[in-house]
Amino acid sequence: MDNENALLAFAALGQPTRLDVFRLLIKAGGEGMSAGEIGTALNVRQNTMSANLSVLARAGLIRSNREGRSIRYFADMNGLRALLGFLLEDCCGGQPELCQPLLDELTCC
Repeated sequence: MDNENALLAFAALGQPTRLDVFRLLIKAGGEGMSAGEIGTALNVRQNTMSANLSVLARAGLIRSNREGRSIRYFADMNGLRALLGFLLEDCCGGQPELCQPLLDELTCC
């Protein structure tokens, strides 16, 4: 990931509704959620939700899959991994043992 893509991701996550959407989709995992389900869970109108989902998708943080007439949204774990990798690229000045507690905390169960 380069600076420009990282800035897009941070800008997308820098708005409260989009941050809530992203966290909700991470929680949903492989099941994902439809835009309607996300909107209902967060009490956000459909047109507002659509705009927020577009911003997150352009930032590479979510992906979608069409299922008939509806679309399911998922957290893009590759996008998240790239963003975290960008942040931790030069972690701890070449002393990886200093980063290990952070990496252990980030590791999913």
